[in-house]
Amino acid sequence: MNEPNFWKDTNEAKKITQELKALKDRFLAWENLKKEAEEIFELSEVADEEKMIDEIKIKAEELEKIYKKLEFQIFFDKEYDSKNAILSIHAGTGGTDAEDWTEMLLRMYLRFSEKKGWKAKIIDENRGGEAGIKNVTLEISGQMVYGWLKSESGVHRLVRISPFDAEKMRHTSFALVEVLPELDDVSEIEIDPKDLRIDTFLSSGHGGQSVQTTYSAVRLVHLPTGITVSCQNERSQTQNREIALKILKTKLLRLQEETKEKEIGKMKAGVMAAWGNQIRSYVLQPYKMVKDHRTKYETADTDAVLDGELELFAEEYLRQITKRIESKS
Repeated sequence: MNEPNFWKDTNEAKKITQELKALKDRFLAWENLKKEAEEIFELSEVADEEKMIDEIKIKAEELEKIYKKLEFQIFFDKEYDSKNAILSIHAGTGGTDAEDWTEMLLRMYLRFSEKKGWKAKIIDENRGGEAGIKNVTLEISGQMVYGWLKSESGVHRLVRISPFDAEKMRHTSFALVEVLPELDDVSEIEIDPKDLRIDTFLSSGHGGQSVQTTYSAVRLVHLPTGITVSCQNERSQTQNREIALKILKTKLLRLQEETKEKEIGKMKAGVMAAWGNQIRSYVLQPYKMVKDHRTKYETADTDAVLDGELELFAEEYLRQITKRIESKS
């Protein structure tokens, strides 16, 4: 950082300073834990009153929780874990119910982002006809965003009494979640202009109402692969195109790496988001249960999960993935 040319590339400099701050914060957290543990140990050797012993036990339990939280950070050691994320949700089979389910998942991830102190921004949204959302894409930034969210890639299944069915029948709905790391440099990915179709259209808000009078929204279609990316929430067509192109290049880079490595999950934690890959079920009727089919972790507190309480699902997934890797090495 003391090099004269360090700040020449402001984006790279900002990235390095953020990484340095994160490392310093982790180091200080361990140092503080060590200091407090030593103080508790010293107190325990001289404690002779029951009240003091009880206070030491309470403090020790608090330090144990802090230790487990810090220990868990060790799991975020993969190449892309520290990156921001691009999260997309697509309604599957189930009609209006599936589109409503997609909107419920959107709220769940927005609440999770809020709880983690992240910044979430909708960059593309296609509203449903009667209710809900057909598809939506979020840009989420903060600490270890991709590390936390990568386990969400896959199909999410909802079972409930449909609020859109006059006969109050039980319906099953599906939505596909795709999570990508937001890469800083995708300039190495070159796209032949002949392979790219660019569509422009009016940006739309809730209920499909136009929010702009110009065709500022952009849809990019990579013809050889069929990959489609849209962006409509920026003010200008140029900005929307830049964001859409960056996401498209990220998807193409992911595709290249999966082909090159001959393995699924280098960027998606061993899980490729595809319609055949059902990762989690959310049952609201006739009983309440959210179950992850990969880890077998489950909870009956469906309201909390849908309100963004996802940490335990991610933690269990990362622990099991790490154990599998260690057992193979």
